[in-house]
Amino acid sequence: MRAFVAALPPPEAVEHLDAFLSSRREAAALSGRHYRWTDPSQWHLTLAFSSEVPDRALDDLEARLERAARKRRPVELSFAGGGAFPHPDRAKVLWSGLLASEDDRVELDRMATGARAALGKAGAQVDGQRFRAHLTLARLGHPDNVTSFVRVLDAYQGPTWTLDEVALVASYLGEGPRRRPRHEVIGTYPLA
Repeated sequence: MRAFVAALPPPEAVEHLDAFLSSRREAAALSGRHYRWTDPSQWHLTLAFSSEVPDRALDDLEARLERAARKRRPVELSFAGGGAFPHPDRAKVLWSGLLASEDDRVELDRMATGARAALGKAGAQVDGQRFRAHLTLARLGHPDNVTSFVRVLDAYQGPTWTLDEVALVASYLGEGPRRRPRHEVIGTYPLA
């Protein structure tokens, strides 16, 4: 099973950012740029990713995620700003950033470390990329300059919300609308 551990934003935070992006998505379409916008119903912050979680490891993984979550505390977040990977001049991914206090950022990093450890100890393959808190908004078919879009995102700050649980989410490639991934929450684990 392909899966990830994620922070799932509440509907009000999703709706606020989605409304902000609505007219901008239309303008991007009119400009002829080829953005593949992510579905707001599947927006999440990936804390840890595994391309392969063995079925036999699932019970152990859930127990480990529950223990890891209990060691962390809730944090206050809001979507704010934005950027692009690998760089705004030749972007392949457009993303929204997060606004959080320094203490909450450290706590979010620790959540990601705990989630990666839980995946690895349960026998799943863990993606080795460094954790960088962001919300993927769009993928580009070809690298493009998105500097103007990043400037627009820099003016955005959404409502503050409390992250008080993490989720284990299965990802089924090609099973969603327009052959995109379909995500299914396997379980949620409250933070202490």
